[in-house]
Amino acid sequence: MDVMVEWDQTTSADGSIARVSAVASADTLEHPMREIVTLYGVPTTESLALALAATLEARKAGISTPLATRDLRVSTEDGAVGGSAWHDRRTGEIIRRELSIPLTVLRETARELLEEGEQGIRRLLAGLLMPEWPEGVRRALTLQVATVSAAGPDVTLAQMREADGDNFRDDD
Repeated sequence: MDVMVEWDQTTSADGSIARVSAVASADTLEHPMREIVTLYGVPTTESLALALAATLEARKAGISTPLATRDLRVSTEDGAVGGSAWHDRRTGEIIRRELSIPLTVLRETARELLEEGEQGIRRLLAGLLMPEWPEGVRRALTLQVATVSAAGPDVTLAQMREADGDNFRDDD
């Protein structure tokens, strides 16, 4: 999953450390959603990891349509809170769904992300914080997050089997 990470140097009015969004992108079927993380204030490795965790967990909560939009506010007090919306082609209605991801879940996923890719997260953060950015330029970089590890090996294996159309039973 490709994530664009941008830095808004102002502090959020509502005390958020980040905003996590996903917008529909009809350009390709391979990547129907564009993930965007906006960090507020002075970002840290932990705040970036929490925001990336919110992106992964929101994907797990999943909306079945590829043209859904999502917007979550991430804070160190409330976790990730927001919603998603999509157009139901069958009925013509706009469907809205509230999302709330507890802080404990975000911290656990962030810990896993840091264990697996702390060096990449630190490099991205260093790039955002570089003082050599031209005046007035929007500070934004992309990061590729492996979603296989976020789903866990059992879930990934089940998804691969389902995609193949085979019906296997685990021998547990």
